[in-house]
Amino acid sequence: MVRLFVVLVLLGISSMGKAQGSISNDTLVTEQSLRDSIADSFIRTIDESYTQWSQEFQREMEYVDSTFLMENFRQVPYFPDSVYLYRLDSLNSAITLSYNNIVRNFIELYTVKKRQQLATMLGLSEYYFPLFEEVLAANSMPLELKYLPVIESALNPVARSRARACGLWQFMYPTGKMYKLEINSYIDERYDPARATEAAICYLKDLYNIYGDWILVIAAYNCGPGNVNKAIRRSGGKKNYWDIYYHLPRETRGYVPAFIAAMYSFNYYKEHNIYPIESTLPRLCDTVIIEKALHFDQICKNMEVSVEELRDINPQYIKDIIPAGFGKAYVLKMPYNYVSGFIDNQDSIFAYKRKVYFDDSDRTANPNERFKKYAYVSGVSGDKARLVYTVKSGDVPGAIAAKFNVRLADLKYWNNLNRKMTIRVGQKLVIYVSAKKANQYKNKATYVGKVTNETDAPKVETIDGEFVYYTVKKGENLWSIAKKYPGVSNKDIMRWNGISESKVKDIRPGQKLKIKI
Repeated sequence: MVRLFVVLVLLGISSMGKAQGSISNDTLVTEQSLRDSIADSFIRTIDESYTQWSQEFQREMEYVDSTFLMENFRQVPYFPDSVYLYRLDSLNSAITLSYNNIVRNFIELYTVKKRQQLATMLGLSEYYFPLFEEVLAANSMPLELKYLPVIESALNPVARSRARACGLWQFMYPTGKMYKLEINSYIDERYDPARATEAAICYLKDLYNIYGDWILVIAAYNCGPGNVNKAIRRSGGKKNYWDIYYHLPRETRGYVPAFIAAMYSFNYYKEHNIYPIESTLPRLCDTVIIEKALHFDQICKNMEVSVEELRDINPQYIKDIIPAGFGKAYVLKMPYNYVSGFIDNQDSIFAYKRKVYFDDSDRTANPNERFKKYAYVSGVSGDKARLVYTVKSGDVPGAIAAKFNVRLADLKYWNNLNRKMTIRVGQKLVIYVSAKKANQYKNKATYVGKVTNETDAPKVETIDGEFVYYTVKKGENLWSIAKKYPGVSNKDIMRWNGISESKVKDIRPGQKLKIKI
């Protein structure tokens, strides 16, 4: 690469010389010799520098995060329109893939501006795409439809939009119920990758029966068949997507180009020097049938599997509870290597602290109340990193939870959000993520520190929308309490609670202090 650059530079020098007029042969020979000498010296210097840099780089490589290498040491290539067009044609898709400036802009969005996000989605696709492909193939539908969840949810199974669409396929509540997804206080199958995929494929098949064109089906999946029908009527009955483009809702105008760009990016990511970031999701999973109510904690306290692992592959159980019983059974997905251990120890797992998590007595008297006393543990356990996120204009709790791949219920619990989950611009929200993943969110939130157990996380009671109560524990002082709240000092706590300098030493365990959030 270096030598090619030198040759091009020297060719430029030669061309400049020729452009200035005729030069004698002796002069040309002398100048050629000089250029050769300079080139050899320059190449030798560059080679030496490169060798030294390469050796240093190799020594440091194991200490540098792979995503950092990808973003900072790989060149971002650009291609002419003809290359994009050729590559799209080469995909031999059952869905017509048009190309224009709008599509190109979305391709560059994925391959240039959102390179790291694309790398993350590529890693997740190794877990989710086989599931999508299996259901699509069973229904004789184009496998290319597996890219819809890429633009719907960025392959985040707990994604929640401002409009309250949920899951990988972003089902709204009415549509989810229409396609027989179970949604209640303890389970929301819109978050279940398997059940939501089956429902989405049924919905797509119904849309195809209406339009007979997959591009219109994709548009209707985004904005609904009613809006597509209006666009067709307003365009004079035309049924080509690009003919009705300007009659569609603004969001849907970018939806089909984004789909084409996602399909391109997932097939040609290597040409753009992008490589998958390996997902933490287990490659091999199996299922067990649960016929009696079970809490995730009961499993985790008796097996070497974490609550986070169970949540990642069973996101439909929104309160860590499998609400089985009374003749109703549910499926629990587990990493393959834990299934036999669960089966061998299931009696002790179900019996573990049974009365703490469930009250099994006298349920038959009123079956409708059988889940009322189920415990919901939403604490902070394990090796966690504490982040602080500043609310921006347009943020909603569901989108923030999806951004950090945490459950909305947990976000609400950690920050004492009221029932309406009202947040304001500039408000600080505390978020706990796996310590291993903290580096992924360094550009989105402020890293505060590690939390190794639940007692490190502040437990508070809400006073109103602005203040919370904090109960002082043994050995704590105003300074140690202030550290638990971003942007709060011990002087602030003294001011809010009317504590003078002379009374600071009188703080005692059990005392309640007001903290402004």
